[in-house]
Amino acid sequence: MIRVEDVLRAYRHGFFPMADSREGTVSWCQPYQRAVVPLDAFRPSRSLRRIIGDKRFTIKVDSAFERVIRACSQPRASEQETWLSEEIIEAFLKLHRLGIAHSVETWQNGELAGGLYGIAMGGAFFGESMFFVRPNASKVAFAWLVGYLKSKGYLLLDAQIMNPHLESLGAIQIPHDDYMRQLELALAKKNQFV
Repeated sequence: MIRVEDVLRAYRHGFFPMADSREGTVSWCQPYQRAVVPLDAFRPSRSLRRIIGDKRFTIKVDSAFERVIRACSQPRASEQETWLSEEIIEAFLKLHRLGIAHSVETWQNGELAGGLYGIAMGGAFFGESMFFVRPNASKVAFAWLVGYLKSKGYLLLDAQIMNPHLESLGAIQIPHDDYMRQLELALAKKNQFV
């Protein structure tokens, strides 16, 4: 079983957990190139700004954390397995109860349409995963998160491993040493997520 203190120590040192399957072995990852989202440089696309302006979704924070993480744990259409094991999910549920892990959810007509979750420590937010059941729902949650983090003075939005979706949202890759310098500065800040 993963202990909460081990998870927090890992994040402070630039590691994050990934499993090879739902019931698989958990590994601690520290990529040479880290995906981050520069908060000051983030600009939602014109179409996303229009969707946000239309108020198609209602944003809530921490109202359905377990539903969000379990939705994120479902294998993607092109994959057979998930990297989110039950062991990782249980650790994050404990972190949520401690007020460290958070979810940002998009709701439409009273139904959960999408969202994301991650860990907030100091001036860093470690984004873990996102999901959607309605088009653009996770992108709206992401745009809200970036705006919220900027308004609260956060310094780092960690996206972990680059993929085309993150790149489309403005993520960039930085070398591990640069990431660790940003992480140290961010963790020195005293921020409260909610």
